[in-house]
Amino acid sequence: MSEHDARAVDLTPDRGNLVANASVDPGQLSYRQLVWRRFRRSKLALIGGTVLMVFYGMALFAEFFAPYDANRDNARLRYVPPQTIHFRGPDGFSWPPFVYGLTQTRDPETRELIFTQDISRRYPVRLLHRGDPYRLWGIFPCDLHLIGSDGPMYLLGTDRMGRDLLSRILYGGRISLTVGLVGVLLSVLLGSILGTISGYWGGVVDLLMQRLIELLSAFPAIPLWMALAAALPPHWTGIQVYFGITVILSLLGWGGLARQVRGKVLAMREQDFVLAARAAGAGHWYILTRHLLPTAYSHIIVVATLAIPGMILGETALSFLGLGIRPPLTSWGVLLEEAQRVTVVLHYPWLLLPAVPVVLVVIGYNFVGDALRDAADPYST
Repeated sequence: MSEHDARAVDLTPDRGNLVANASVDPGQLSYRQLVWRRFRRSKLALIGGTVLMVFYGMALFAEFFAPYDANRDNARLRYVPPQTIHFRGPDGFSWPPFVYGLTQTRDPETRELIFTQDISRRYPVRLLHRGDPYRLWGIFPCDLHLIGSDGPMYLLGTDRMGRDLLSRILYGGRISLTVGLVGVLLSVLLGSILGTISGYWGGVVDLLMQRLIELLSAFPAIPLWMALAAALPPHWTGIQVYFGITVILSLLGWGGLARQVRGKVLAMREQDFVLAARAAGAGHWYILTRHLLPTAYSHIIVVATLAIPGMILGETALSFLGLGIRPPLTSWGVLLEEAQRVTVVLHYPWLLLPAVPVVLVVIGYNFVGDALRDAADPYST
């Protein structure tokens, strides 16, 4: 071979690598890479994922992001309307920004206190403000907050006990968001395992499993949740009620996933690779865990992602009806419970603000779930 031919041979792979780097052949990608490649094409999914990351990040560090302690009350500052951070005063641009003080007057008809801005008093708003002491995650003592002021600063207003609504929303998100994760985790474990067993063995096992799922599906969801939540012992602590609600939502939410996994297993249990594993002497557990269950992984992930909003809404509904999380713990449903009366909504509409994160989180999960459902089959057009 001549020197010129050798150089030509050596150059060919380099050109191929350049082409491959510029446009990767889908046939060279793994299944996970194909899923991620298609998932990131969805702008709505990326937006929804970003929204969820922001909410979970704020819930994880709620003590730091919240201006006040969630249970700090002040009876003299009941139903303060949301305040605005001002960057401009009568003299022009102002730094640091500030909030105006509050002036109290009493409504002559309802005798309720009415708060208005007192432009003669200003309170600077600072980042990394030293405020109410707390223990981060119950371990590390600290008093540093992302934002704060030496005067009254209620960016989303206060409730009937004078507690800062923004702080309570951040603290409440910790419970409302984790209920969805923990509940779906238990539902996925029950649904995937029982669905795989039902589809694999069939016969009497399958018959009993499907009748049980039909029995659970026959009851209306909200009345059944209410009945089971009301059955929780009244002397339970808030943490015990929290886990009790999670278990209830999980026990009622596994049936749909179990049926879908059963359908996948029924379609795959007579495939050649399963028959070959049986002929080679593989046991039932090995076939279930190494051959049948992995074929439904992508479907399980998609169903779990779409089920989390249902869990969050379930906890919110129970707490809204007074059968879920109980004070002193707080969740988005507990906060919305205070806005049940029409008179409260008419006079203090900012108490409905906890519904905003519920809507955003549910929409975010639906965007991510829809994109995962489409990306689970990366070879489709």
